[in-house]
This record gives sequence, C-alpha cells and structure tokens, in this order.
Amino acid sequence: MAVSLAMTVNGKPVNADVDPRTLLVEFLRNNLGLTGTHVGCDTAQCGACTVHVDGNAVKSCNVLAVQAQGANVLTIEGLIAEDGTMHPMQAAFRDCHGLQCGFCTPGMVMSAIDLVNRHPGADEATIRAELEGNLCRCTGYHNIVKAVRQAAAVMGK
Repeated sequence: MAVSLAMTVNGKPVNADVDPRTLLVEFLRNNLGLTGTHVGCDTAQCGACTVHVDGNAVKSCNVLAVQAQGANVLTIEGLIAEDGTMHPMQAAFRDCHGLQCGFCTPGMVMSAIDLVNRHPGADEATIRAELEGNLCRCTGYHNIVKAVRQAAAVMGK
C-alpha cells in the first residue's frame, strides 16, 4: 500500500507515492536521485545522511519519508546557488581542506551549517561537541573545526 507524499526539496515541490516504510534518505537518493546524501551506518550514528528538515539538521536514515510530509527539506545539492556559488560552509571546507575521502562531508557540512545557525560565535570546544554525531575517519577533525570557524565568520555577516 502506497501513501501520497508532498514536500519541498531544495526549493522545488515534490509529490510521490511511497511505501509508508520508506526512509527519508532512501526517498531522497532512490526516488529523487539526490545521492549527495550518503547512507553510512543506517543507525543514525555516523551523520553521513544529515539533511535539514524545516531548518533543523536531522539524520535522514532515522526519519520516515512520510514524517517529512509538507516539510521543507534541504540537501547538500540545494546549497549551491543558481549561479554556481558555493555556500560559505562548502567553500570553507574546500579552503581549509576539511575533507579527505569526502564520504562524511555532505552530512558534516549540513550539520555544521545547523551548528553555526544555532551557535554563531561557537568556540572550538562547542564545535567539537556539536559535531560528535558526525563521524569522520580521515581528517582528525582539526581542519573541519577550522572550516566551521571560517564559515561562521562569513555566515554571520
């Protein structure tokens, strides 16, 4: 039995009939082809699947697509401006080399944006604590923290 689903994804209205057990991450990747949202652990521990739902970071492997009914969903693909300009957080990750293999990067960027929106002047300890729910096996987090601080300065203007 399928259920009708309507939401806005990256500023565009989306309608679909889905199995009620479909996870939001599956819907984004399989139905909409938005593969920037990664599936890492399937248990909401790694953060690779982080997206924004109505402005809040959520781990989309832990949310049913129907729970986002009527919501505004923003994925990593939705951060790029129409003219191709990167979001300040994406640019900071690039500039500070806050990535290596890149698998965790989309979820890390989405979590970092949420972090800065909630804690604009966050210090290093707060950034590290807030990003604990996003696992990176490559970087050691030093450059990620540096990138978040750099982006926060730009986002605050």
